[in-house]
Amino acid sequence: MAARGRAVTRLSRGTLAEVRHDRVQLPPPPGLAEQVGILHLGIGAFHRAHQAVFTEDAALASDEQGWGICGVTQRSAAVVDQLRPQDCLYAVLERGVGDPSVRVVGQVSDVLFAAEEGQRLTARFADPAVRLVTLTVTEKGYRRGSDGGLDLADPVVAADLAGGARSTVGQLVRGMQARRDASAGPVSVLSCDNLTGNGGVLRRLVMDFCRALPSVEGDAIGSWVEQHVAFPSSMVDRIVPATTDADRADAATLLGIVDQALVVAEPFRQWVVEDSFAAGRPAWERAGADLVDDVEPFEQLKLRMLNGTHSLLAYLGALRGYETIAEAVADAELAGAAQRLMREDVAPTLEQPPGLDVTAYGETVLERFANPALRHRTTQVAMDGSQKLPLRLLTTVRDRLAAGATPEWASLAVAAWMAYVAAGRDRHGRELPLDDPLADRLRSAVGTGSDPVAVATGLLGVREVFGDDLRDSAAFRDTLVRHLKELL
Repeated sequence: MAARGRAVTRLSRGTLAEVRHDRVQLPPPPGLAEQVGILHLGIGAFHRAHQAVFTEDAALASDEQGWGICGVTQRSAAVVDQLRPQDCLYAVLERGVGDPSVRVVGQVSDVLFAAEEGQRLTARFADPAVRLVTLTVTEKGYRRGSDGGLDLADPVVAADLAGGARSTVGQLVRGMQARRDASAGPVSVLSCDNLTGNGGVLRRLVMDFCRALPSVEGDAIGSWVEQHVAFPSSMVDRIVPATTDADRADAATLLGIVDQALVVAEPFRQWVVEDSFAAGRPAWERAGADLVDDVEPFEQLKLRMLNGTHSLLAYLGALRGYETIAEAVADAELAGAAQRLMREDVAPTLEQPPGLDVTAYGETVLERFANPALRHRTTQVAMDGSQKLPLRLLTTVRDRLAAGATPEWASLAVAAWMAYVAAGRDRHGRELPLDDPLADRLRSAVGTGSDPVAVATGLLGVREVFGDDLRDSAAFRDTLVRHLKELL
Protein backbone atom coordinates (compact mmCIF):
# COMPACT_ATOMS: atom_id res chain seq x y z
CA MET A 1 0.00 0.00 0.00
CA ALA A 2 1.29 3.44 -0.86
CA ALA A 3 0.21 7.05 -0.60
CA ARG A 4 1.86 9.72 -2.70
CA GLY A 5 4.77 7.38 -3.33
CA ARG A 6 5.33 6.59 0.35
CA ALA A 7 4.74 3.27 2.08
CA VAL A 8 2.12 3.63 4.81
CA THR A 9 1.53 1.60 7.93
CA ARG A 10 -1.73 -0.28 8.39
CA LEU A 11 -3.45 -0.73 11.75
CA SER A 12 -2.75 -4.04 13.52
CA ARG A 13 -1.64 -5.33 16.92
CA GLY A 14 1.92 -5.09 15.70
CA THR A 15 1.60 -1.42 14.72
CA LEU A 16 -0.34 -0.10 17.74
CA ALA A 17 2.90 1.38 19.07
CA GLU A 18 2.92 3.71 16.05
CA VAL A 19 -0.53 5.13 16.83
CA ARG A 20 -0.53 8.68 18.20
CA HIS A 21 -1.51 7.69 21.71
CA ASP A 22 -2.15 11.23 22.88
CA ARG A 23 -5.02 11.61 20.39
CA VAL A 24 -6.53 8.14 20.34
CA GLN A 25 -8.21 5.76 22.79
CA LEU A 26 -6.41 2.45 22.44
CA PRO A 27 -7.98 -1.01 22.93
CA PRO A 28 -7.38 -3.10 26.04
CA PRO A 29 -4.79 -5.90 25.98
CA PRO A 30 -5.83 -8.77 23.68
CA GLY A 31 -6.35 -11.19 26.56
CA LEU A 32 -9.60 -9.50 27.58
CA ALA A 33 -11.28 -10.49 24.30
CA GLU A 34 -9.15 -13.45 23.28
CA GLN A 35 -11.74 -16.13 24.07
CA VAL A 36 -14.75 -15.93 21.79
CA GLY A 37 -18.03 -15.94 23.70
CA ILE A 38 -20.19 -14.08 21.17
CA LEU A 39 -20.89 -15.16 17.60
CA HIS A 40 -22.23 -12.21 15.62
CA LEU A 41 -24.05 -12.66 12.31
CA GLY A 42 -23.80 -9.59 10.08
CA ILE A 43 -20.60 -7.80 11.10
CA GLY A 44 -21.22 -4.55 9.26
CA ALA A 45 -20.48 -1.01 10.35
CA PHE A 46 -23.39 -0.78 12.77
CA HIS A 47 -22.36 -3.72 14.92
CA ARG A 48 -18.78 -2.51 15.06
CA ALA A 49 -19.85 0.97 16.14
CA HIS A 50 -22.52 -0.19 18.58
CA GLN A 51 -22.67 -3.64 20.21
CA ALA A 52 -18.93 -4.29 19.95
CA VAL A 53 -18.20 -0.95 21.64
CA PHE A 54 -20.71 -1.63 24.42
CA THR A 55 -19.20 -5.09 24.92
CA GLU A 56 -15.64 -3.78 25.09
CA ASP A 57 -16.63 -1.06 27.56
CA ALA A 58 -18.44 -3.67 29.66
CA ALA A 59 -15.34 -5.88 29.68
CA LEU A 60 -13.18 -2.91 30.72
CA ALA A 61 -15.58 -1.89 33.49
CA SER A 62 -15.99 -5.41 34.90
CA ASP A 63 -12.57 -6.86 33.97
CA GLU A 64 -14.50 -9.90 32.71
CA GLN A 65 -12.94 -12.10 30.06
CA GLY A 66 -14.63 -14.57 27.74
CA TRP A 67 -16.81 -12.26 25.65
CA GLY A 68 -14.65 -11.82 22.58
CA ILE A 69 -16.59 -11.57 19.33
CA CYS A 70 -16.35 -13.69 16.20
CA GLY A 71 -17.96 -11.68 13.42
CA VAL A 72 -19.62 -13.38 10.46
CA THR A 73 -20.08 -11.59 7.15
CA GLN A 74 -22.98 -13.00 5.19
CA ARG A 75 -22.79 -11.50 1.71
CA SER A 76 -19.27 -10.31 0.97
CA ALA A 77 -15.69 -11.17 1.83
CA ALA A 78 -14.82 -7.46 1.89
CA VAL A 79 -15.21 -7.17 5.68
CA VAL A 80 -12.86 -10.14 6.14
CA ASP A 81 -10.34 -8.48 3.84
CA GLN A 82 -10.61 -5.30 5.91
CA LEU A 83 -10.37 -6.84 9.36
CA ARG A 84 -8.26 -9.99 9.17
CA PRO A 85 -4.99 -8.27 8.09
CA GLN A 86 -5.51 -5.84 11.00
CA ASP A 87 -5.86 -8.58 13.63
CA CYS A 88 -9.55 -7.60 13.66
CA LEU A 89 -8.72 -4.14 15.04
CA TYR A 90 -10.62 -1.15 13.68
CA ALA A 91 -11.29 2.43 14.68
CA VAL A 92 -14.53 4.26 15.39
CA LEU A 93 -14.43 7.89 14.29
CA GLU A 94 -16.96 9.89 16.31
CA ARG A 95 -18.27 13.04 14.67
CA GLY A 96 -20.11 15.49 16.88
CA VAL A 97 -20.35 19.26 17.16
CA GLY A 98 -16.65 19.77 17.92
CA ASP A 99 -13.54 18.08 16.59
CA PRO A 100 -13.83 14.38 15.78
CA SER A 101 -12.39 11.78 18.12
CA VAL A 102 -11.23 8.25 17.44
CA ARG A 103 -10.89 5.02 19.39
CA VAL A 104 -9.46 1.67 18.37
CA VAL A 105 -11.70 -1.28 19.27
CA GLY A 106 -10.27 -4.72 19.98
CA GLN A 107 -13.33 -6.71 21.11
CA VAL A 108 -13.64 -8.52 17.76
CA SER A 109 -11.09 -11.31 17.83
CA ASP A 110 -12.09 -13.37 14.78
CA VAL A 111 -13.99 -12.87 11.53
CA LEU A 112 -15.20 -15.31 8.88
CA PHE A 113 -17.09 -15.35 5.58
CA ALA A 114 -20.05 -17.73 5.89
CA ALA A 115 -20.27 -18.54 2.18
CA GLU A 116 -16.70 -19.87 2.08
CA GLU A 117 -16.05 -20.93 5.68
CA GLY A 118 -19.12 -22.95 6.56
CA GLN A 119 -17.19 -25.49 8.63
CA ARG A 120 -15.62 -22.76 10.76
CA LEU A 121 -19.06 -21.24 11.32
CA THR A 122 -20.47 -24.60 12.40
CA ALA A 123 -17.55 -25.10 14.78
CA ARG A 124 -18.23 -21.72 16.37
CA PHE A 125 -21.89 -22.60 16.91
CA ALA A 126 -20.83 -25.87 18.52
CA ASP A 127 -18.23 -24.29 20.81
CA PRO A 128 -19.35 -24.42 24.48
CA ALA A 129 -17.48 -21.15 25.10
CA VAL A 130 -19.90 -19.38 22.74
CA ARG A 131 -22.89 -18.52 24.91
CA LEU A 132 -24.43 -15.73 22.88
CA VAL A 133 -25.34 -15.30 19.21
CA THR A 134 -26.18 -11.75 18.13
CA LEU A 135 -27.52 -10.46 14.82
CA THR A 136 -27.56 -7.30 12.72
CA VAL A 137 -28.71 -8.58 9.33
CA THR A 138 -31.25 -5.77 8.52
CA GLU A 139 -34.98 -6.26 8.20
CA LYS A 140 -34.76 -8.08 4.86
CA GLY A 141 -32.26 -10.60 6.24
CA TYR A 142 -35.05 -12.34 8.18
CA ARG A 143 -36.89 -13.38 4.97
CA ARG A 144 -40.36 -12.98 6.41
CA GLY A 145 -43.55 -13.65 4.51
CA SER A 146 -46.63 -11.43 4.38
CA ASP A 147 -47.99 -13.06 7.56
CA GLY A 148 -44.82 -12.26 9.50
CA GLY A 149 -43.64 -15.85 9.53
CA LEU A 150 -40.77 -17.39 7.59
CA ASP A 151 -41.19 -17.14 3.82
CA LEU A 152 -40.95 -20.84 2.95
CA ALA A 153 -41.26 -19.97 -0.75
CA ASP A 154 -38.07 -17.93 -0.67
CA PRO A 155 -35.56 -19.87 -2.79
CA VAL A 156 -32.73 -19.44 -0.29
CA VAL A 157 -34.92 -20.66 2.58
CA ALA A 158 -36.11 -23.59 0.44
CA ALA A 159 -32.49 -24.51 -0.34
CA ASP A 160 -31.63 -24.36 3.36
CA LEU A 161 -34.53 -26.66 4.22
CA ALA A 162 -33.01 -29.12 1.75
CA GLY A 163 -29.74 -29.07 3.67
CA GLY A 164 -28.09 -25.69 3.10
CA ALA A 165 -27.25 -22.87 5.48
CA ARG A 166 -27.22 -19.59 3.51
CA SER A 167 -30.10 -17.68 5.10
CA THR A 168 -29.79 -16.23 8.58
CA VAL A 169 -32.50 -18.49 9.99
CA GLY A 170 -31.04 -21.49 8.18
CA GLN A 171 -27.63 -20.78 9.68
CA LEU A 172 -29.16 -20.48 13.14
CA VAL A 173 -31.04 -23.76 12.95
CA ARG A 174 -28.12 -25.68 11.45
CA GLY A 175 -25.92 -24.09 14.11
CA MET A 176 -28.30 -25.20 16.85
CA GLN A 177 -28.23 -28.73 15.46
CA ALA A 178 -24.43 -28.72 15.66
CA ARG A 179 -24.59 -27.34 19.18
CA ARG A 180 -27.05 -30.00 20.28
CA ASP A 181 -24.95 -32.78 18.73
CA ALA A 182 -21.85 -31.44 20.52
CA SER A 183 -23.71 -31.17 23.87
CA ALA A 184 -22.41 -27.58 24.01
CA GLY A 185 -25.11 -26.35 26.35
CA PRO A 186 -27.65 -23.52 26.29
CA VAL A 187 -27.23 -20.33 24.30
CA SER A 188 -29.03 -17.00 23.82
CA VAL A 189 -29.85 -15.53 20.40
CA LEU A 190 -30.16 -11.74 20.52
CA SER A 191 -31.53 -9.80 17.56
CA CYS A 192 -30.25 -6.23 17.31
CA ASP A 193 -32.26 -5.28 14.21
CA ASN A 194 -35.11 -2.79 13.89
CA LEU A 195 -37.98 -5.25 14.21
CA THR A 196 -40.85 -4.87 16.66
CA GLY A 197 -40.47 -7.59 19.30
CA ASN A 198 -37.37 -8.81 17.49
CA GLY A 199 -36.71 -11.61 19.97
CA GLY A 200 -40.18 -13.08 19.53
CA VAL A 201 -39.98 -12.57 15.76
CA LEU A 202 -36.70 -14.47 15.54
CA ARG A 203 -37.95 -17.29 17.76
CA ARG A 204 -41.00 -17.70 15.51
CA LEU A 205 -38.87 -17.82 12.36
CA VAL A 206 -36.55 -20.43 13.86
CA MET A 207 -39.49 -22.58 14.92
CA ASP A 208 -41.13 -22.13 11.48
CA PHE A 209 -37.93 -23.50 9.93
CA CYS A 210 -37.87 -26.44 12.35
CA ARG A 211 -41.51 -27.29 11.60
CA ALA A 212 -40.82 -27.20 7.86
CA LEU A 213 -38.09 -29.84 8.17
CA PRO A 214 -38.93 -33.57 7.93
CA SER A 215 -40.91 -34.41 11.06
CA VAL A 216 -38.34 -36.46 12.96
CA GLU A 217 -35.51 -34.03 12.30
CA GLY A 218 -37.64 -30.93 12.84
CA ASP A 219 -39.25 -32.17 16.04
CA ALA A 220 -35.86 -33.07 17.52
CA ILE A 221 -34.17 -29.72 16.88
CA GLY A 222 -37.33 -27.76 17.67
CA SER A 223 -37.62 -29.45 21.05
CA TRP A 224 -33.95 -28.75 21.80
CA VAL A 225 -34.36 -25.07 20.90
CA GLU A 226 -37.43 -24.79 23.13
CA GLN A 227 -35.46 -26.14 26.09
CA HIS A 228 -32.01 -24.59 25.59
CA VAL A 229 -32.27 -21.32 23.62
CA ALA A 230 -33.41 -17.89 24.84
CA PHE A 231 -34.52 -15.15 22.43
CA PRO A 232 -34.38 -11.82 24.32
CA SER A 233 -35.46 -8.66 22.52
CA SER A 234 -33.40 -5.49 22.20
CA MET A 235 -33.58 -1.94 20.87
CA VAL A 236 -30.49 -0.30 19.39
CA ASP A 237 -29.81 3.31 18.48
CA ARG A 238 -26.79 5.01 16.99
CA ILE A 239 -26.42 6.81 13.68
CA VAL A 240 -23.68 5.08 11.68
CA PRO A 241 -23.36 6.59 8.18
CA ALA A 242 -21.36 5.07 5.37
CA THR A 243 -17.61 5.70 5.70
CA THR A 244 -16.24 8.15 3.13
CA ASP A 245 -12.75 8.89 1.83
CA ALA A 246 -12.83 12.12 3.86
CA ASP A 247 -13.52 10.08 7.00
CA ARG A 248 -10.60 7.79 6.23
CA ALA A 249 -8.31 10.75 5.69
CA ASP A 250 -9.34 12.37 9.00
CA ALA A 251 -8.89 9.09 10.87
CA ALA A 252 -5.44 8.56 9.32
CA THR A 253 -4.43 12.03 10.48
CA LEU A 254 -5.58 11.27 14.04
CA LEU A 255 -4.18 7.75 14.15
CA GLY A 256 -0.95 8.36 12.27
CA ILE A 257 -1.54 5.07 10.42
CA VAL A 258 -4.16 3.69 8.01
CA ASP A 259 -7.32 1.81 9.02
CA GLN A 260 -9.04 -0.07 6.18
CA ALA A 261 -11.96 -1.10 8.44
CA LEU A 262 -12.88 2.35 9.81
CA VAL A 263 -16.48 3.04 10.88
CA VAL A 264 -18.05 6.42 11.64
CA ALA A 265 -20.68 7.24 14.25
CA GLU A 266 -22.33 10.01 16.18
CA PRO A 267 -21.41 10.36 19.89
CA PHE A 268 -24.91 9.27 21.00
CA ARG A 269 -25.56 5.59 21.57
CA GLN A 270 -28.36 3.64 23.25
CA TRP A 271 -29.06 -0.02 23.85
CA VAL A 272 -32.10 -1.40 25.66
CA VAL A 273 -31.96 -5.16 26.26
CA GLU A 274 -34.49 -7.59 27.72
CA ASP A 275 -32.65 -9.21 30.61
CA SER A 276 -33.60 -12.81 29.81
CA PHE A 277 -30.57 -14.94 28.94
CA ALA A 278 -29.97 -18.70 28.98
CA ALA A 279 -26.20 -18.76 29.51
CA GLY A 280 -25.05 -15.43 30.96
CA ARG A 281 -24.19 -12.16 29.24
CA PRO A 282 -21.61 -9.37 29.38
CA ALA A 283 -22.10 -6.68 32.04
CA TRP A 284 -23.57 -4.30 29.46
CA GLU A 285 -25.20 -2.19 32.15
CA ARG A 286 -21.68 -1.20 33.24
CA ALA A 287 -21.28 0.34 29.77
CA GLY A 288 -24.52 2.32 29.88
CA ALA A 289 -27.00 -0.14 28.38
CA ASP A 290 -30.48 -0.45 29.92
CA LEU A 291 -31.32 -4.01 30.99
CA VAL A 292 -35.11 -4.12 31.37
CA ASP A 293 -38.04 -6.50 31.72
CA ASP A 294 -39.92 -5.11 28.71
CA VAL A 295 -38.29 -3.54 25.66
CA GLU A 296 -41.50 -2.74 23.77
CA PRO A 297 -42.15 0.85 24.98
CA PHE A 298 -38.56 1.80 24.12
CA GLU A 299 -38.59 0.17 20.71
CA GLN A 300 -41.93 1.69 19.74
CA LEU A 301 -40.61 5.13 20.70
CA LYS A 302 -37.49 4.62 18.63
CA LEU A 303 -39.09 2.94 15.62
CA ARG A 304 -41.95 5.40 15.28
CA MET A 305 -40.36 8.64 16.38
CA LEU A 306 -36.71 8.34 15.35
CA ASN A 307 -36.82 5.84 12.47
CA GLY A 308 -40.13 7.10 11.11
CA THR A 309 -38.89 10.69 11.11
CA HIS A 310 -35.61 9.54 9.57
CA SER A 311 -37.56 8.00 6.67
CA LEU A 312 -39.71 11.12 6.19
CA LEU A 313 -36.61 13.30 5.96
CA ALA A 314 -34.86 10.81 3.68
CA TYR A 315 -37.61 10.64 1.08
CA LEU A 316 -38.64 14.30 1.18
CA GLY A 317 -35.00 15.37 1.31
CA ALA A 318 -33.96 13.14 -1.59
CA LEU A 319 -36.85 14.42 -3.73
CA ARG A 320 -35.70 17.98 -3.07
CA GLY A 321 -32.16 17.14 -4.08
CA TYR A 322 -30.58 17.10 -0.62
CA GLU A 323 -27.66 14.72 -0.30
CA THR A 324 -27.70 14.36 3.50
CA ILE A 325 -30.21 14.18 6.33
CA ALA A 326 -28.59 17.24 7.92
CA GLU A 327 -29.31 19.25 4.77
CA ALA A 328 -32.92 18.08 4.88
CA VAL A 329 -33.31 19.14 8.53
CA ALA A 330 -31.87 22.55 7.63
CA ASP A 331 -34.88 23.05 5.32
CA ALA A 332 -37.41 24.77 7.59
CA GLU A 333 -40.39 23.23 5.81
CA LEU A 334 -39.04 19.67 6.14
CA ALA A 335 -37.98 20.26 9.76
CA GLY A 336 -41.51 21.48 10.48
CA ALA A 337 -43.01 18.36 8.88
CA ALA A 338 -40.70 16.20 11.02
CA GLN A 339 -41.74 18.02 14.20
CA ARG A 340 -45.43 17.69 13.38
CA LEU A 341 -45.04 13.99 12.54
CA MET A 342 -43.56 13.35 15.96
CA ARG A 343 -45.89 15.65 17.90
CA GLU A 344 -49.24 15.14 16.15
CA ASP A 345 -49.11 11.61 14.76
CA VAL A 346 -46.51 9.60 16.67
CA ALA A 347 -46.72 10.88 20.27
CA PRO A 348 -50.46 10.10 20.71
CA THR A 349 -49.79 6.44 19.82
CA LEU A 350 -46.98 5.85 22.33
CA GLU A 351 -46.73 4.49 25.83
CA GLN A 352 -44.11 6.58 27.61
CA PRO A 353 -41.11 4.39 28.52
CA PRO A 354 -39.95 4.52 32.14
CA GLY A 355 -37.58 7.41 32.74
CA LEU A 356 -37.96 8.96 29.27
CA ASP A 357 -39.81 12.12 28.23
CA VAL A 358 -41.32 11.63 24.77
CA THR A 359 -41.29 15.34 23.89
CA ALA A 360 -37.68 15.79 24.95
CA TYR A 361 -36.75 12.62 23.05
CA GLY A 362 -38.22 14.10 19.87
CA GLU A 363 -36.22 17.29 20.28
CA THR A 364 -33.06 15.24 20.74
CA VAL A 365 -33.85 13.30 17.55
CA LEU A 366 -33.84 16.44 15.41
CA GLU A 367 -30.68 17.73 17.09
CA ARG A 368 -28.93 14.49 16.21
CA PHE A 369 -30.20 14.54 12.63
CA ALA A 370 -28.97 18.11 12.24
CA ASN A 371 -25.37 17.09 12.94
CA PRO A 372 -23.63 18.16 9.70
CA ALA A 373 -20.48 16.20 10.48
CA LEU A 374 -22.17 12.82 9.95
CA ARG A 375 -23.21 13.28 6.31
CA HIS A 376 -25.79 10.50 6.55
CA ARG A 377 -26.98 10.23 2.93
CA THR A 378 -30.69 10.49 2.22
CA THR A 379 -30.49 7.71 -0.36
CA GLN A 380 -28.78 5.42 2.15
CA VAL A 381 -31.63 5.88 4.64
CA ALA A 382 -34.10 5.45 1.75
CA MET A 383 -32.91 1.90 1.03
CA ASP A 384 -35.26 -1.06 1.60
CA GLY A 385 -38.34 1.11 2.03
CA SER A 386 -40.74 -1.79 1.51
CA GLN A 387 -39.18 -3.48 4.55
CA LYS A 388 -38.92 -0.38 6.72
CA LEU A 389 -42.25 1.38 6.18
CA PRO A 390 -44.44 -1.23 7.90
CA LEU A 391 -42.44 -0.88 11.11
CA ARG A 392 -41.50 2.80 11.02
CA LEU A 393 -44.67 4.48 9.70
CA LEU A 394 -47.58 2.15 9.02
CA THR A 395 -48.03 1.19 12.68
CA THR A 396 -48.55 4.89 13.40
CA VAL A 397 -50.95 5.19 10.45
CA ARG A 398 -53.03 2.26 11.67
CA ASP A 399 -53.22 3.52 15.25
CA ARG A 400 -54.27 7.01 14.16
CA LEU A 401 -56.92 5.65 11.79
CA ALA A 402 -58.24 3.38 14.54
CA ALA A 403 -58.54 6.44 16.80
CA GLY A 404 -60.63 8.21 14.15
CA ALA A 405 -57.85 10.67 13.30
CA THR A 406 -56.22 11.52 9.97
CA PRO A 407 -52.52 10.56 10.06
CA GLU A 408 -51.58 13.64 8.07
CA TRP A 409 -47.83 13.68 8.58
CA ALA A 410 -47.28 9.93 8.61
CA SER A 411 -49.22 9.84 5.33
CA LEU A 412 -46.94 12.56 3.96
CA ALA A 413 -43.94 10.35 4.73
CA VAL A 414 -45.54 7.36 3.00
CA ALA A 415 -46.50 9.54 0.02
CA ALA A 416 -42.89 10.75 -0.16
CA TRP A 417 -41.75 7.13 -0.43
CA MET A 418 -44.33 6.56 -3.17
CA ALA A 419 -43.12 9.66 -5.03
CA TYR A 420 -39.51 8.50 -4.61
CA VAL A 421 -40.42 5.15 -6.20
CA ALA A 422 -42.60 6.65 -8.94
CA ALA A 423 -40.51 9.67 -9.96
CA GLY A 424 -37.09 8.04 -9.83
CA ARG A 425 -35.47 11.50 -9.98
CA ASP A 426 -35.08 14.50 -7.71
CA ARG A 427 -36.25 17.99 -8.58
CA HIS A 428 -32.94 18.65 -10.36
CA GLY A 429 -33.43 15.64 -12.63
CA ARG A 430 -30.82 13.45 -10.93
CA GLU A 431 -31.57 9.74 -10.69
CA LEU A 432 -32.68 8.35 -7.32
CA PRO A 433 -31.58 4.74 -6.74
CA LEU A 434 -34.33 2.28 -5.82
CA ASP A 435 -32.41 -0.21 -3.68
CA ASP A 436 -35.18 -2.49 -2.43
CA PRO A 437 -35.82 -6.27 -2.45
CA LEU A 438 -39.22 -5.56 -4.08
CA ALA A 439 -37.85 -3.03 -6.59
CA ASP A 440 -39.25 -4.74 -9.70
CA ARG A 441 -42.71 -5.11 -8.21
CA LEU A 442 -42.73 -1.52 -7.00
CA ARG A 443 -41.76 -0.19 -10.42
CA SER A 444 -44.46 -2.28 -12.03
CA ALA A 445 -47.05 -1.07 -9.52
CA VAL A 446 -46.53 2.64 -10.26
CA GLY A 447 -46.89 2.32 -14.04
CA THR A 448 -45.84 5.55 -15.75
CA GLY A 449 -45.50 7.17 -12.32
CA SER A 450 -47.19 10.41 -13.31
CA ASP A 451 -50.78 9.98 -12.08
CA PRO A 452 -51.17 10.38 -8.28
CA VAL A 453 -54.28 8.20 -8.09
CA ALA A 454 -52.65 5.40 -10.10
CA VAL A 455 -49.44 5.58 -8.06
CA ALA A 456 -51.27 5.43 -4.72
CA THR A 457 -53.61 2.65 -5.85
CA GLY A 458 -50.84 0.62 -7.42
CA LEU A 459 -48.50 0.73 -4.44
CA LEU A 460 -51.29 0.20 -1.90
CA GLY A 461 -51.89 -3.06 -3.76
CA VAL A 462 -48.45 -4.36 -2.75
CA ARG A 463 -49.78 -6.57 0.01
CA GLU A 464 -46.41 -7.30 1.62
CA VAL A 465 -46.15 -3.61 2.51
CA PHE A 466 -49.70 -2.45 3.18
CA GLY A 467 -51.73 -5.57 3.85
CA ASP A 468 -55.44 -5.60 3.02
CA ASP A 469 -56.60 -3.10 5.63
CA LEU A 470 -54.62 -0.09 4.38
CA ARG A 471 -55.21 -1.03 0.76
CA ASP A 472 -58.95 -0.75 1.41
CA SER A 473 -58.83 2.41 3.57
CA ALA A 474 -60.43 5.21 1.54
CA ALA A 475 -59.36 7.82 4.10
CA PHE A 476 -55.71 6.78 3.88
CA ARG A 477 -55.77 6.61 0.08
CA ASP A 478 -57.36 10.05 -0.22
CA THR A 479 -54.71 11.57 2.04
CA LEU A 480 -51.93 9.92 0.06
CA VAL A 481 -53.34 11.15 -3.25
CA ARG A 482 -53.61 14.71 -1.92
CA HIS A 483 -49.91 14.67 -0.91
CA LEU A 484 -48.83 12.95 -4.13
CA LYS A 485 -50.43 15.69 -6.23
CA GLU A 486 -47.96 18.10 -4.65
CA LEU A 487 -44.96 15.78 -4.57
CA LEU A 488 -45.25 14.58 -8.16
